[in-house]
Amino acid sequence: MSVAAVLRPADYESRLQRYLFERAEEGRAVRVGEKEVSERAEIVARYAELFTRDQLDALRQAEADAAEGEERERLYRLRKTCEAGLISAELAAREDALENAILAARVDFQGEQLPLRTAQAKLAVLSGYADRDELGRLATDVSATFNDERRDVLRAGEELEADVSGIDDPVERNEEEKGISIRELERALAAASDAATEVYTRLKERWLEKLLGPEREEVPSSSHVAYLRRLSPLEAIYTKEQAVPVCMDTLARLGFELEHEPNIKLDLDDRPQKSPRACVIPADPPKIVHLITRAQGGLHDYQAFLHEAGHALHYAGCDPSLPYTFRNISRDHALTEIYSYIVEAISRQPGWHARYFGLSDDEARDNAEATVFMEALLFRRYAAKLQFELEFWGRFADDGGTETGYAERLTAATGFEYRREGYLSDMDAGFYSADYLRAWIRAAQLRRFLEREVGEEWWASEQTGDRLRELFREGTRPSSEEIASRIGFDPLDTGPLLAELGA
Repeated sequence: MSVAAVLRPADYESRLQRYLFERAEEGRAVRVGEKEVSERAEIVARYAELFTRDQLDALRQAEADAAEGEERERLYRLRKTCEAGLISAELAAREDALENAILAARVDFQGEQLPLRTAQAKLAVLSGYADRDELGRLATDVSATFNDERRDVLRAGEELEADVSGIDDPVERNEEEKGISIRELERALAAASDAATEVYTRLKERWLEKLLGPEREEVPSSSHVAYLRRLSPLEAIYTKEQAVPVCMDTLARLGFELEHEPNIKLDLDDRPQKSPRACVIPADPPKIVHLITRAQGGLHDYQAFLHEAGHALHYAGCDPSLPYTFRNISRDHALTEIYSYIVEAISRQPGWHARYFGLSDDEARDNAEATVFMEALLFRRYAAKLQFELEFWGRFADDGGTETGYAERLTAATGFEYRREGYLSDMDAGFYSADYLRAWIRAAQLRRFLEREVGEEWWASEQTGDRLRELFREGTRPSSEEIASRIGFDPLDTGPLLAELGA
């Protein structure tokens, strides 16, 4: 590419907006099962001029020349996006091939050939303990057949990231981008996880007896976690049919009429190839934001809907006059996860269970405690996952990526047996686990702030919606740590989180 063809930052941002829209829509179509073949590589090829070394050098120079402040931050994010695009351009064909192979994979289970993703989704609804064990083992075996290619793609991506960023150490690279010390975060989280051990053990003993029954093993397989998250034995209360109306009304009490939000596109259908993992895809915020769930019945449907609604409302609620970069590009995911967590936290309120499901106060408190147990399980799992990922990347240059410590750490933290073969399918890019965990801390802090400012009924008050709208309007511009400062907390203060977990 010639120097004359390099785009100025403003033109680059505009062209990037179109590219990210097309790529988001392609990813959405594959994720929801509308397409069975991913064609991301073709999109990357059409926008090849965005991701060249000359363009990266131009953005880096513009960033260096900019004064400190928002303009430099905007250019930094554009530069990092260009870096990511360079890597994606190199890996797109291999990533497509891996994604398409996973989509084509089948699991042989009790006379049926299930798509791998369907098998993974089915684990949440299988009533038989032994059946879940069997299907979980088979699905993990099939998924593990892709580990060599996952590792090769990961290794290639790591080499490219080191090259284009100029930072060899993957931990240091991610710390620079997030603007935090991941190791300091891990130490604070490890201390919080330890502090929650006693209450977690008590909750686990009680709820495994109630949810898995006496046939369970002392250390059940992680194949049962999706079933637990759904609170499947209580599915007659938390029906699939009521999920959308209840969640819509819950949001309406905050002042958010989701069905009247033209910018939020709902996809709530169940398709065989649709990923079981709910998500939001901000294709072009605030104008086009996709909220995607795959309901199967059980409380997790409600929690997933509320969680993703928090994301969707954040992206759809950003100020349209903001530069595109501050509407859709962030340093990491820790900011938007605050809003998904705070909205999902409504499902842990006893009053919410009593209001919508005809439960007595005692029954509502009991079921709300079950959600606290699941929250504690997931928090401890992610704290252990972050510890493993720090170890994984710390030794990556020497061993190329091994499973050492994965099963041991997650099993010890959760009391469920994790198989070592799952370590790569369980790994999200860019230390996303750290972003989730920062959001866990921050959402608990925000909840305490709302309790103080709005009252104990914060979860059913339009005043809460008003305060959230103020935050949403800022788009992706602030960091999670800036939000902590605004509401009067130290970023690593885990006290409110421990209080929520009963510790």
